[in-house]
Order: sequence, then structure tokens, then C-alpha cells
Amino acid sequence: MDNVRSEAYGRVVKTLADAGTVQLSVDEQQTIRTAADALLFDGDGYDELAAVEDLVQQLVDGDRLSAERGRQLVDDVAACGPSAGVR
Repeated sequence: MDNVRSEAYGRVVKTLADAGTVQLSVDEQQTIRTAADALLFDGDGYDELAAVEDLVQQLVDGDRLSAERGRQLVDDVAACGPSAGVR
């Protein structure tokens, strides 16, 4: 694990802590947390990342999250994993 990945994980955790503005359900938060954990600690969470992408799209479509903030969340979760060249 490197600083870039741990900083991305920190941003995900902060987003979840600030979720009061978005009102994420416990299940939605768990989907995000599971993906970030799998990518950071196991280096393999790409199925879980796909679930986060689907969830974020639902949140954006339901006007519960801006497209910009949703993209940032997906990017932060993805950055918890090893870079594409390292897999």
C-alpha cells in the first residue's frame, strides 16, 4: 500500500462521514466501504467497484448526488486499488 492509495481511502472515509448531506443508507455506505476495503487491502475489488459505479449512477439519477461528486467518489474508491500497471 502506498500514500496515494491510503489518501484515497481517507477521502472515501471522509465522504462517508459527511454522508449526512446525501443521506446514504447503511447498505449504500456498506457497498462503498466494501469496495474501498477490498481494493486497498486485497488489491482485488473490481466487482465491488462496479457495484459502486452502479450505486453512484442511481444516486445521480435520483438527484441524491451531483454527477461531479459521484464521479469523484468513484474515482476515490478506484484509487484505493493498485494502479492498472501493477495488477
